[in-house]
Amino acid sequence: MYFNEECLTSQELINKTNIKLPLFDREQVKENTKKNPKWIHFGPGNIFRAFIANLQQSLLDRGEDDCGIIAVAPNNSEIIDKIYRPHDNLSLLVTMNADGSNEKKIIASVTESLTCDMQNKVDWERIESICIAGSLQIMSFTITEKGYKLKKENGEYLESVKQDLQMGPNQVKSFMGKITSLLYKRYLNGAKSVSLVSMDNCSHNGDVLHDSIVDIARNWTERNLVNKEFNQYLEENITYPCTMIDKITPHPSEKVQEELIQDGFNDMDFVISDRGSKYAPFVNAEKTEYLVIEDIFANGRPILEKAGVIFTDRVTVDKVEKMKVCTCLNPLHTALAIFGCLLGYTSIASEMNSPLLRKLVEKIGYDEGMKVVTNPGVLSPRDFIEKCINERFPNPAIPDTPQRIACDTSQKIGIRFGETIKAYMESDILKAKDLVYIPLTIAGWCRYLLGIDDKGNKFSISPDPLLEILQSKLGKINLGDKINAHSILKDILSDSKIFGVNLYDAGIGEKIEKYFLEMISQRNGVVITLNKYLK
Repeated sequence: MYFNEECLTSQELINKTNIKLPLFDREQVKENTKKNPKWIHFGPGNIFRAFIANLQQSLLDRGEDDCGIIAVAPNNSEIIDKIYRPHDNLSLLVTMNADGSNEKKIIASVTESLTCDMQNKVDWERIESICIAGSLQIMSFTITEKGYKLKKENGEYLESVKQDLQMGPNQVKSFMGKITSLLYKRYLNGAKSVSLVSMDNCSHNGDVLHDSIVDIARNWTERNLVNKEFNQYLEENITYPCTMIDKITPHPSEKVQEELIQDGFNDMDFVISDRGSKYAPFVNAEKTEYLVIEDIFANGRPILEKAGVIFTDRVTVDKVEKMKVCTCLNPLHTALAIFGCLLGYTSIASEMNSPLLRKLVEKIGYDEGMKVVTNPGVLSPRDFIEKCINERFPNPAIPDTPQRIACDTSQKIGIRFGETIKAYMESDILKAKDLVYIPLTIAGWCRYLLGIDDKGNKFSISPDPLLEILQSKLGKINLGDKINAHSILKDILSDSKIFGVNLYDAGIGEKIEKYFLEMISQRNGVVITLNKYLK
């Protein structure tokens, strides 16, 4: 059978007990959504299909809502043309449990799919009609952190943004320019309220989104390209809730594909986009998921708390994010990424089978991080970290790699370890100089930057914007070389832009130098050093 709307009434599929079907009248929901759209989402990739669309499906299945979501591709039509429309906007969600079993569910809450391209007049006019509707409550986003950026590293506007600022809302090319143009259209058609909800995994995502929109609008106002009152509308009628989202949705799995073919589906082929992204009619994901949202909605919202979403205030969202990013998940992931690359691992799950690496993340999390963890109240830090260490990371069905997680470490290490180091420095009881396992991991990162694994073989270092600069400071070092670690590492370890603090001021710079020397002293020096300090 083919995976499209017709299969929902196929007796072959109805007879299958291992695939959960939607329980609502999809035709009625599509009609309701077309007449009175409530929710449009930009960025219809795997996290949206596996998590956000499933949340709304839960409400539809229980009769708690009567509208679906309209999905929009921000910049190109590939995922719409090759995944969404050929399958009537359906997705097959495969939840991969740690015991090897899979739960399958057809997600039918997406009622329409469009491309956010002014040149595609049919789609663009439809998007405009949705965005001026008084019924619209939410414009949400999963576009990655890069999607909100207006400027280059040197502070200059990107070329597409520069052109948008000159031309105004009727000729926009950048994605943030398109969103600002759509909001201006809404302003001109009654200035109705709406909420813009970033669900991307970046700090203070609501503020990041707000700042980009307001920056473009301010430039347009200064050039007399829009009404001056538009800026006031963006501040008074639009809200930008901050959120924390967490769910692992890796690339589609070949094993899952084979299983779905055995279930009778004929069209489970992979699609590789021009940008190298891998899509399929199905999306596979872990079971664990968290979504915490600041509850400031200007025009109402779905009752997503009934689907497990936590609504709270901004301070609490910040605390949840800090708990996750600084203590309970991201630092452990980064440690596994660094040492996984050095020791030749290609999956996070297999690393967790190593008693040595498991002990390392337990020491970083329980012994060092949890002493200064931020407790948000709405989630238990202890429960969160235990689920990561005992369920999420060891799940062999999740094909996540240390090489992927090691990308851009220089941009993340300050948050993932620097905040804990600063908390120790500010404590009246704890001392940063007593830390062992976080400094050990930072030393491991410096060792990783050499591009030589623990057996002395070269390996490919994951992309990082500071890689060339950092490697130039390290110079050429071979295993067994006698070096002056301080002269080589001092510029890196004292750089507060990387770590959030000068590590020598924290009292751990010299300790990191010592660990680094031990790790480069010989082949297998990394394993020997880890064993020495993880007794």
